[in-house]
Amino acid sequence: MQISRIWIFLTLGLLLTFNFSQAEEEAVTCSESENKANLNFTLQDMFGDQISLSDYAGNVILLDFWATWCAPCRIEIPGFIELLDKYENQGLVILGISVDDPVDALTLYAEEMLIDYPILIGNGRDDVKASFGPLIGFPTSFLITKDGNICHKHTGFAPKAQFEQEILSLL
Repeated sequence: MQISRIWIFLTLGLLLTFNFSQAEEEAVTCSESENKANLNFTLQDMFGDQISLSDYAGNVILLDFWATWCAPCRIEIPGFIELLDKYENQGLVILGISVDDPVDALTLYAEEMLIDYPILIGNGRDDVKASFGPLIGFPTSFLITKDGNICHKHTGFAPKAQFEQEILSLL
């Protein structure tokens, strides 16, 4: 009886280990059909500078559509800051596109959250949203490969560990 229990636990442990390692392998492959990302847009950042998305081509880009009122966005942002600090020197770029916030609200929010990556104004830029949409919830984040393909799309909260694994597979 005791040997049977041990055998069952060992078997379950092996099956779970196999399933988790299989899930990790699947996570590093692109989940999207690798559509080309349209980076031919110039947006104003919260400081009034014009930022061309195409200037970041050749890097791994985490493009995040978000809003200050979005609770899951608030949860994700600290992880994005940590990921940028860790992988920026390896070619990671993070760009946040605020979907509907006025500049003064963005400035206060960015200071409060200690955001150190570019925040772009998406309010009134339905062309940009449509190019990556439809955006049916927030946050909506895209991981774009160095050659400009959309590799992963997340609608709603995704954990930092998932983003990190996907980013590492693209760097």
